[in-house]
Amino acid sequence: MPLATAPRVTGSTADRARYDRATGGLTAPLAVVDLRAFDANAADLVRRARGKPVRVASKSVRCRALLERVLARDGFAGVLAFTLAEALWLARSGVDDVLLAYPSADRAGFAELTSDARLARAVTVMIDDPAQLALVEAARAGREEVRVCLELDTSLQLLGGRVRLGALRSPVRDPERLAELARSVGRRPGVRLVGLMAYEAHVAGVGDAPAGHPVRARAVRLVQAAARRELAVRRAEAVAAVRAVVDLEFVNGGGTGSVQHTAAEAAVTEVAAGSGLFVPRLFDDYTSFHGRPAALFALPVVRRPGVGVVTVLGGGYPASGAPGRDRLPVPHLPAGLRLAPQEGAGEVQTPLLGQAADDLLIGDKVWFRHAKAGELCERFAVLHLVDGDRVTETVPTYRGEGRTFL
Repeated sequence: MPLATAPRVTGSTADRARYDRATGGLTAPLAVVDLRAFDANAADLVRRARGKPVRVASKSVRCRALLERVLARDGFAGVLAFTLAEALWLARSGVDDVLLAYPSADRAGFAELTSDARLARAVTVMIDDPAQLALVEAARAGREEVRVCLELDTSLQLLGGRVRLGALRSPVRDPERLAELARSVGRRPGVRLVGLMAYEAHVAGVGDAPAGHPVRARAVRLVQAAARRELAVRRAEAVAAVRAVVDLEFVNGGGTGSVQHTAAEAAVTEVAAGSGLFVPRLFDDYTSFHGRPAALFALPVVRRPGVGVVTVLGGGYPASGAPGRDRLPVPHLPAGLRLAPQEGAGEVQTPLLGQAADDLLIGDKVWFRHAKAGELCERFAVLHLVDGDRVTETVPTYRGEGRTFL
C-alpha cells in the first residue's frame, strides 16, 4: 500500500500549464501562491462567517505580504499569532490588533510589551492559569497595562470524563471556574481582561469526510454534531459568567472547518481561520466547504530510474502532528503520481510512481501540496505570487525575513 494517495481535490492540465508558464524562468524547488484561489478562499471564509469578523491565524500563512493582503479585505479583522515574539514583531510592523493564541513564557517579550505603549495597545496575551499571570508580573519592565484573554477548554467529554475528544489545551472547562479566573485577573494590578477564546480543534481541524472511509466519516459527523451542541451551550454559559465579572471586548472561536457553525452562536463575536486561505491537503475532507488549493511547491525531476518512475529533488516536508500518511506532502500535478511506499517523501530525493512519470523529462516540475498550511513557509524563503499564468510578485516568508519563531 503506498504511503500516500492523491487527494480528492485534483488539479487540471490547464492549472499545471499555467503554473509551468508562470515559473518557466525560475529554478525549482520553489513555492507559489495562486492569488485567484487565495482570494476566492478568503471570500468563502467571509461568506461562511455570516457577518462576523474573521481573525486570520498567522501560523497558517507565515508571510506578512499575504497577511496584509487578507487584512485589507472586508470581513477580516485582526491576527491570531502563535508566539509572543511574532505578535510583537507584527505589532511593530503596523498590525494594530494581535491576539496571542497560546500562553507564553517569554520573559523578555513581556518586558518589551510592558515598556511600549503602542505594543501594549496592540497585543493581547493568552492565559488559562494564574501562574501565567504571575510570570507576566515577574517579567514586567515597564508600566504599561497588559491586555489578557482567557481560554476555555472545548473538548467533548463522555462517560463522566473517561473519554475525551479534543486538543489538550486549556485546563479550564467549567463556566464558574472560568469566572473565578476572570476575578483573579481583576484582582491583579497591571493587567486587564478583554477577551475570551474557545477553539474547537476537534471540529474545526478534523475532516468529516475522509476519502474511502464511509463508516469513519459517519462516526466523525455524529461526534462533531454532538460536540457542537455541547459546546454551544457551555460556551454561552461561560461567556455569560465572565461578562458578569467584566465587559469583554471580544469572544473568539472556531477555525477553518467550523467557521459557519461557530459564527451562528450568539455568544461568539468573531471567528478565527487561516488554513482555509491556502487549503492544504488536510482540508480536502470536509462536507461543509470546498476550497481551492492556493499554495503549492514544485520540485524538479532529476532522475528517471525506470519505467513508471521519476525522482525529484527534495520533498521531505512532513507536517506536524501525530506521524502518519496524512502528514506527508502529495504530488498534485501532473495527476496520477504517488509516493513510493519504501521511501515516501525523502530529505534529498523523492521517487514518484505512476504512468504519468513516463511523460516527464529531466528538469520538468512536479507540483506538490503540503499537508498543513503555513508550515510550507518554513521550507522556503520566498513565495512567488501567481495571477493567471504570470508571477506578479515575489514576497518573503517569515523565514525569508530571518524570522523563525518556533
